[in-house]
Amino acid sequence: MSWFQLDPQSIATRARAADSPVPSLGASLLRGMAGFTIVSVAGFVPWAVFGRWFHLHLGKNGEVGMYVACAIVFLALTSPLLHRLIIGPGSMSRFYKVFCPAFAAYSVAWTVCWMKLHGHLGSIAGLLAGTMVMACMLVAAFDALRSVVKVFFALFLLNAIGYFVGGLSEAAIIKQYPLYKMYAMLSWGVFYGIGLGAGLGLAFHICQARARKLLAAG
Repeated sequence: MSWFQLDPQSIATRARAADSPVPSLGASLLRGMAGFTIVSVAGFVPWAVFGRWFHLHLGKNGEVGMYVACAIVFLALTSPLLHRLIIGPGSMSRFYKVFCPAFAAYSVAWTVCWMKLHGHLGSIAGLLAGTMVMACMLVAAFDALRSVVKVFFALFLLNAIGYFVGGLSEAAIIKQYPLYKMYAMLSWGVFYGIGLGAGLGLAFHICQARARKLLAAG
């Protein structure tokens, strides 16, 4: 059973009635990368700009508070920029309803793994756990359970590439320009946004494959 009338038949029916455009794979990837990069840079601001404030004012809870603030920014900004990844009218509210719990679960899983393990091991464990939870929630929402492996690998591989390339970018900029640490940290947000944005574009495209077939069949 799908969530929020996001099963293939409901999507196709709404899209036909409204004569909605059906985004291609390329358009979905481009929208995901461009939109989520903007979201990601904004979402990295609590860490890059206000990280010290959180630690000074919240003490031992500063790290958790900072990650919560980052997650709130991601949740607030993603739907306005990415909702058209969902085919048909009413995509804004449906995107919020699907993405908010999926990204919240991803954030909790990643944060728990990171705080328990730290370092590269914590990052990899967080990415694995977070993207698995997100993939399961997305395929359930779209009644696309058979695509869970494809969606998981789309999210994990592209997210991991963006995440680790971003980490390398941050380290390289800090090494070359130590006074520009904040910009180095935000550069991580750029690459993370490109990677996970591409993953989201591909994941939503895969999840709606049956709806596109229905629309193509008329």
